[in-house]
Amino acid sequence: MNITVIGGCGHVGLPLGLALADSHARVTAYDISQPAVDLVNSGVMPFHEDGADEVLTRALAANAFHATTDPASVGGAEVVVVVIGTPVDEHLNPDPTSIREALEDCIEHFQDGQLVVLRSTVYPGVTAMVAELFRDRGLDLDVAFCPERIAEGYAMTELYSLPQIVAGMSETATKRAADLFQRLAPETVVLDPEEAEMAKLFTNSWRYIKFATANQFFMMANERGLDFERIRSALAYNYPRAQDLPRAGFAAGPCLFKDTMQLAAFSDNSFGLGHSAMLVNEGLPLYVVSRMEQLFDLKTTSVAILGMAFKAESDDTRSSLSYKLKRLLRFRASEVLCTDPHVTTDADLVSLDEALNADVLVIGAPHREYRDLTTDKPVIDIWNTRGHGVKV
Repeated sequence: MNITVIGGCGHVGLPLGLALADSHARVTAYDISQPAVDLVNSGVMPFHEDGADEVLTRALAANAFHATTDPASVGGAEVVVVVIGTPVDEHLNPDPTSIREALEDCIEHFQDGQLVVLRSTVYPGVTAMVAELFRDRGLDLDVAFCPERIAEGYAMTELYSLPQIVAGMSETATKRAADLFQRLAPETVVLDPEEAEMAKLFTNSWRYIKFATANQFFMMANERGLDFERIRSALAYNYPRAQDLPRAGFAAGPCLFKDTMQLAAFSDNSFGLGHSAMLVNEGLPLYVVSRMEQLFDLKTTSVAILGMAFKAESDDTRSSLSYKLKRLLRFRASEVLCTDPHVTTDADLVSLDEALNADVLVIGAPHREYRDLTTDKPVIDIWNTRGHGVKV
């Protein structure tokens, strides 16, 4: 099977392409980023993904995988996987036309009979819009939406362990999409396209709301001088109905907030829970700074933020709230230093040793490297990375 992945060198497309190549398909990763394409073809992952380096080496050696910036690579594929999501603009409104515009750049290369699989989160109705786009161009294609369900960093495990939702615009498209993902997934679950689009948005919004609940509980407990993590650990101990209450921490990244706002727009902004979750999660850095102003004379205090990625053990800084915290502190503290052992794309980062010279330390991302951190400086750790509690 010949497969082309549009957006094939990104966090979603590359792990999927490598997994499919490892399942004896021939995969082309089409991407507009020449630096990413060059890295991948040289055998280097452009970002961290556990277990992907070995698969990339194996796939390149077997001539089962390569990357390119040539849109003509779409034409020779039996299956085209499109990893282009629906972004939200500065007003938090989704732009469902982004996929249409991206596909129009290479639509001349599509061929009758191909299976086109939309993989990234899309606004409800986009799958049908894409199918209509191809029909309007006189193309007879099978179109399906099969949302990615992996957590970043765990793709090479979860692609093989999680059920895959498949939703075709026709029975034939659904069958072909199911056959594709049965190469990897243990089972498939069939939905209609709009149901699958909603399922993906529901999943990310549900996680975002759960994080907001924990963060609101943290702030409520903290205002009374109580340690939220002690309370959370106690109520969840051997109590199944509380096992899904997460720890407090910055809820960020490229998906959860964006997809919650997409769902809000889809419901004509009547998604009160989603908007409340946004206010809580996006307001957490400001709450932390406000508490710091009560504890320290920030104008004469230097602050170091340890961890600039949006989650633990990641090098991905997209939508990271550590950067929002940095912007807030730059107007209040005498100096702000930032460090991260995984992030290599920010030239302003300093070493951990240099960061530890600051007067106050804030753990922005709960990397393993900070668990055994030894310091006599005040440490604000709402993640409870060090196990010393989360009171601020």
